[in-house]
Amino acid sequence: MSVERDDHAGNWFQAGGQNYARFRPEYPPALVAFLAGASADTRFAVDVGCGSGQLAAQLGAHFDSVLGLDPSADQIVHAPVTERVRYAQAPAEHLPVPDRSASLVAAAQAAHWFDLPAFYAEVRRIAKAGALLALVSYGVPKLDEALDERFLHFYRDEIGPFWPPERQLVDRGYADLDFPFAEFPPPAMAIRKAWSLAELMGYISTWSAVKHALEQGHGRVIECFATNLAACWGDPETKRPVTWPINMRTGIV
Repeated sequence: MSVERDDHAGNWFQAGGQNYARFRPEYPPALVAFLAGASADTRFAVDVGCGSGQLAAQLGAHFDSVLGLDPSADQIVHAPVTERVRYAQAPAEHLPVPDRSASLVAAAQAAHWFDLPAFYAEVRRIAKAGALLALVSYGVPKLDEALDERFLHFYRDEIGPFWPPERQLVDRGYADLDFPFAEFPPPAMAIRKAWSLAELMGYISTWSAVKHALEQGHGRVIECFATNLAACWGDPETKRPVTWPINMRTGIV
């Protein structure tokens, strides 16, 4: 890899809310259609831990009103505001939502960070009769055969020690989370993308484990992986398949 490419690889890992908004994969239309169809009605949806608004923006096509909530101002400043979708800074445990008003309460790739008992108390307070609660997560992405082995070695062994303990809940598809609601099984779904090397690296830059490794002075491990993957990838503009399984806990409040 040339010096110029190495410098560019370093830039991939300068992550923030802007990178999060740009590189986190959007959810498939089937997921949002399912959430709308299973909700009490389509008047008002609340997306808790909304990040930069990936799910909230899509819910706006199905619900009269959507409120995205996140404790990080850096995240929501990059979220797309529309006529039906607005955002506010708030934690999952203290939701600025009126009692018995929400038709859907969703949390996408966020519930593993919550104080669940406090969050669930808020869900029961804001949910109208028959409202849907959906905890959505997506697991470890799968790459094509030429890349997957190197990628998994990085994910599990090299960057693995820098993941917070909560990441294990995501890897297990939220199966270990307490979920004291009238649960029902959701349909099987996946996120499917065709990405260039830069797009994949941009997504990896949003990982909390990458941020922790950089903060602790282990950037060389990350740069080595970037160099190795680039060599396996070939032309960096080539689009390669990336697939994430979607896991959900869904129930009626």
